[in-house]
Amino acid sequence: MSTHAATISPGSTLASAMAPSSSLRAAANKALIIGLIGLAATGVGIAVSGKAAAFSYLTGLVFWIGIALGALFLVMIHHVFDAGWSTILRRQFENWLSCLPWLGLLFVPLLISAVVSPGTIWKWTDVGYDLAKVGGHGTVGQDVLWFKKSGLLNTTALFLATLVGFGGWSLLANRFRAHSFAQDVDGEISHTHASRFWTAVGLPFTALSMTLCVILWVKALDYHWYSTMYGVWFFAGAIRGALSLGMIITLWLWFRGDYKGILNNNHMHSHGMLMFAFTVFWAYITFSQYFLIYMANIPEETFWYSLREINSNGVFNNWGYVGLFLLFGHFAAPFLTLIHYPVKLSKVWMPRISVFIAFVFLIDIIYNVMPSLKNSNGDAYPFLSLNLLWIGTTVIGVGGVCVWAFLNSFSKTKLIPIRDPRIVESLTYHE
Repeated sequence: MSTHAATISPGSTLASAMAPSSSLRAAANKALIIGLIGLAATGVGIAVSGKAAAFSYLTGLVFWIGIALGALFLVMIHHVFDAGWSTILRRQFENWLSCLPWLGLLFVPLLISAVVSPGTIWKWTDVGYDLAKVGGHGTVGQDVLWFKKSGLLNTTALFLATLVGFGGWSLLANRFRAHSFAQDVDGEISHTHASRFWTAVGLPFTALSMTLCVILWVKALDYHWYSTMYGVWFFAGAIRGALSLGMIITLWLWFRGDYKGILNNNHMHSHGMLMFAFTVFWAYITFSQYFLIYMANIPEETFWYSLREINSNGVFNNWGYVGLFLLFGHFAAPFLTLIHYPVKLSKVWMPRISVFIAFVFLIDIIYNVMPSLKNSNGDAYPFLSLNLLWIGTTVIGVGGVCVWAFLNSFSKTKLIPIRDPRIVESLTYHE
């Protein structure tokens, strides 16, 4: 292989046709305005509803962080396997990674709340927090289970994990984007080698840091709970969310005309197979977590599911229906549709399935976060409540910022990595 891996000349007809429209910048500004309005609405919600809206903000933010981290993993998986077929799809994931620093900035208010108003979101940030507020007794500082975990469950660890996490993820995103975009200009094979190096560093770092962060942000909302599968559960959902987003963006570009003559049925099928594979993987991880907890029957583990099924008076609550929806919506429905070959090739059905999977991933995050908001009886607040409004405004707000970042990046780069050493293999991909 030559040192210059230029397979498509930057001045060629194909490369020229891939130049994004300048009108996308206007669309990016509209997305940012919508995002700021959504975030402002959530701010009003926090002023009105306080703690409940703060939980809702955490929910919407973790949803978009999960999708961004899923995109980061997919870029690294592409490089670690030296994949050819996904080369034309990789650029849109790289563009999406531009939102990671902004997601870190949007997380700052939650960190500030842990100092200014400890205990509002994470009870363990306030050792004097009265557990009677959530159906317990004593304070966090008097809780032996918190004491055993206090080396991790403290404000300093929360800050360090979050800052290291976002710092590392943003650095990785910057390196992958910089080398990919630079290769469009000079065609140097060294950019491919550099991306593989950053993948070797980034995969273990992202796996460990993501697991630690999601444990502190979400799992530790009910810090008594034990689960050895939680990081893998979040990884599975994040990848599914990112694959769904990638399919939506790809088909949006195809309907725009950008991907005409570039995207073929084999790309669609392979992308769909990944969505199918991670549907099964999510089901395996989620079932394993439930099965292990069910069989062990340890109170420190079973209460998490009991909270999401029955109230303290024995009445079945509406979170139980949400759990059933996740079973059928997260697994059965995607499994029974994506298993069919023609469905994976359909440019009508695949965006609909992708939107549905992303929506169910959001419901899964809600299911994990919001029941931790308990009343004085220790029961979860109902699923159908005003909290859904604040979750909606947060999803729109943070999503608007992410779309703005994506469109800004998209408008400044080539549609596909035109001088990647495997671009011709990707353009002519067949199974």
